[in-house]
Amino acid sequence: MLKITRFTAVGEPPQHDTYVLLCAPHTTNWDLLSLLMASWSSGANLNWLGKHQLFRGPMNRIMRMLGGVPVRRDERRGMVESLADEFDAAEHMALAIPAAGTRSHTDHWKSGFYRIALAAKVPIGLAFVDYSTRTVGFGPTMVPTGDIEADLDMFRAFYADKRGKYPDQESEIRFSDT
Repeated sequence: MLKITRFTAVGEPPQHDTYVLLCAPHTTNWDLLSLLMASWSSGANLNWLGKHQLFRGPMNRIMRMLGGVPVRRDERRGMVESLADEFDAAEHMALAIPAAGTRSHTDHWKSGFYRIALAAKVPIGLAFVDYSTRTVGFGPTMVPTGDIEADLDMFRAFYADKRGKYPDQESEIRFSDT
């Protein structure tokens, strides 16, 4: 499938039993499929967060088979704590989360992936789909320090040259409260 799409998989998924996989930039629905293909080609199995609307009707079974975990973005129900508990209970868990939480332009990233990693005490692996180089894959893994600005600087440095399919839809690498 990667050859058909003319993408090349690069890098290795994090070598940890449990981790959050930060995915950026996210500007099209195809980003998820590209990332799943790269993970499968390297032997990794990912779970991923997606808006609950993707899980309607017959798509529910397909999305869950592909590792999907539905999220209601319109409700605040302790998702960070719930997912941190899931990490604590899991022997193996890789959870891919799109940084912006949407394909549309926003002036900030959602901080949930960061707060989940801190609460669960798991590292954050960096993943990307870069349309400028037609590569999809994995970058470094980092342990969140709690120094939000320093960690955001590291994310900015890594994603500086990565371009989504629709660059004007890319979100700014900052949290709303920083």
